[in-house]
Amino acid sequence: MGRKSLKEPRQKEIIKAFYKVAKKEGLENASIAKTAESIGINPSLVIHYFKTREHLIYGLIEYILDKYLLIYNIPAEDAAHPGDTLLKVIDNIFSSKWNILFDDSVSYSCYSLAFRDKIIKGKYKMLLDTLRKRLEQLISDCRDKGVLDVADPGLTADIVFVLVDGAYYYLSLVDDKKEYQAKLNQYKKQAMIHLNFASPAQSKK
Repeated sequence: MGRKSLKEPRQKEIIKAFYKVAKKEGLENASIAKTAESIGINPSLVIHYFKTREHLIYGLIEYILDKYLLIYNIPAEDAAHPGDTLLKVIDNIFSSKWNILFDDSVSYSCYSLAFRDKIIKGKYKMLLDTLRKRLEQLISDCRDKGVLDVADPGLTADIVFVLVDGAYYYLSLVDDKKEYQAKLNQYKKQAMIHLNFASPAQSKK
């Protein structure tokens, strides 16, 4: 299933408004009318870009992906070497930066619809596959440079994201900040074990 990005500024504005309404009132209570009212436009303009509420949700999933892909935007000074880039991305994934990119309640509400809507299921599969493919490419680059000793970059990326998905699903239930950080550190350590970084001397070759 191909990805249709939110290219037009007005589309993005409407989706951001829909997201804010869903974040405040719950996805089940977010409507075309409330979205239009929140940014002072006529509901017909929302319908012009997104024919139905379902299409708004499809656009919202695209917006989720755009937000999560920001985790791969590493400043040039932190990305001089493939290993540095990968380490920074792993730091970002297993940190508060990842978890504040998108509201959990809205994301999980969208995800739950995948069990009843084949289009949403396909879009969520595309979202998760895109994130994995980006990480797989980073792992492949590091392996080619001798930074990592991994046999299968694709499988390794998949395992890391299995850890990520499970970690944040569970941690969304943890209120104690110390417990939250301790468990997040444990999950990150397991990810690093699977990445199997070479020694510093080997990494620079």
